[in-house]
Amino acid sequence: MAATRSQNRQMFWRIVRHLLGANRGRLFVILLALGAGAAVTAALLNLQVDAKRRITTEFRAFGANVVITPVADPANTTMNQSALSRIPAPEYGGSVASAGILYAVMDAYVGRHNNEEEPVSPRFKIVFAGFSGEAFRELAPARTLERSQRTGLPAVCYAGSAVAQRLRLHVRDSLILDTSPDSDDKASNSTLDCIVEEINSYGGPEDNQVFITLAPLQSLLKRPEQISVIQLSVPGTPEQISDYAARLRLDFPGLDVRPVRQFTDAQAKIYDRISGLLNFTVGIVLALTALCVMAAMTNVAMERRNDVGLMKAIGGATRRVLRLFLAEAALLGLGGGVIGAAVGILLSIWLGKQVFGVAAQPRLIVYPVAVALTMIVAILSAYPLRRLASIRPASVFRGEG
Repeated sequence: MAATRSQNRQMFWRIVRHLLGANRGRLFVILLALGAGAAVTAALLNLQVDAKRRITTEFRAFGANVVITPVADPANTTMNQSALSRIPAPEYGGSVASAGILYAVMDAYVGRHNNEEEPVSPRFKIVFAGFSGEAFRELAPARTLERSQRTGLPAVCYAGSAVAQRLRLHVRDSLILDTSPDSDDKASNSTLDCIVEEINSYGGPEDNQVFITLAPLQSLLKRPEQISVIQLSVPGTPEQISDYAARLRLDFPGLDVRPVRQFTDAQAKIYDRISGLLNFTVGIVLALTALCVMAAMTNVAMERRNDVGLMKAIGGATRRVLRLFLAEAALLGLGGGVIGAAVGILLSIWLGKQVFGVAAQPRLIVYPVAVALTMIVAILSAYPLRRLASIRPASVFRGEG
């Protein structure tokens, strides 16, 4: 019994090899159609998967997408800085950039350091934002207009372009913060002298602010370990960001946690549109590939009438005959998919560089998906071969159409 099965299996694959080599020209046409369809499918799918990662990464450059603030209370506008150390990492992986900001509006003027008792510069009301650590650069991305060497001083300022223009500030200037502008007694702890190290263009409301080292500002305002807001840049999809924000609400019940909707919603809309367009294009390509292969298979079915009639005459079951042709179609789909998907991934790398300026990263999951889709198209395109099941051997031998 086992020997008979082995012989049948060997005969089955011998006939399949014969069918594949019977007409090399038509075989090449079918492989070309399947390979081209697999190449375009793999390229578009790889671009789609890479676009999801790239959009997520690019939107992080817009700054914070989650903010933590004190619950609305006129008597309590700040929170303890220790909350920063309790920010958890996302369960789905990645790192969260976080920074504490302390906002204050106070008088400031440009110091002259010319031994004059009174400053010659006029005073201005300025929004100061004390920042903790260097993560604020990721949360407030900017284009640097002027930069000086690091001073190493405890109080340094990064001025927005609008503030710098209004005060005629330049790097290395001294910006003096004053908490008692109406008092004649200028106590030493009522002013803070910070050196401007950078002038940046943020392209938003930050251009009207001055970022300053957090600890000196807390000391000046007599608010040690206090911050106004925690800004977070959380990686992931909009759904993952929303889930992470919900987790933060449980971890910080006394604080208000909110995703920045304009970022997460825009990210979702852009990706949905790109994904929808690419999926539609993939569907069109696979449909056209199926039509091309189906046309070739129709001719194959007409040419193999005599072969099928002979198989049936010597006792071949209809089911086994159809299985032969389905195996042939699956092998053609596998061959075209393997070659075409590899070419398509290389094509997506080139397209990404030409369209987006950055080469797309090859995604391993795309390769088996593209091969599987090509095999499915090839098997479905073999539908015309079902006509062979209705052939009667006697009609073939009599030469009837």
